[in-house]
Amino acid sequence: MKLTSTRAAAIVALAMSVSAAMAKDITLPPDGEQLIASTLPGFAKAQANCTMCHSAEYMRYQPPNAARPYWDAMVHRMKTVFKAPIADEDMPAIVDYLASTYGNKQPR
Repeated sequence: MKLTSTRAAAIVALAMSVSAAMAKDITLPPDGEQLIASTLPGFAKAQANCTMCHSAEYMRYQPPNAARPYWDAMVHRMKTVFKAPIADEDMPAIVDYLASTYGNKQPR
């Protein structure tokens, strides 16, 4: 038995509506780690943008000697590859905060 394109589209539409009806809410546990507080303007911007998608713990797993270009690339990657809704004008402040707090500018 061959499926016509109309029949195949109807099956796909039915499957999508069933899966949408079965959607569940997920409550995640509270994040055990917070971003390191800072007076830099990028701290608030990082709180608003970075932790909406992933844990603050993610920063700890980055190279501790990473220079500003690394953090710049990471922020741009989050925006372009993962579609993070970061405003272009906020990106330099976020990069400064991350490089200063988690990168090679941090006090040793």
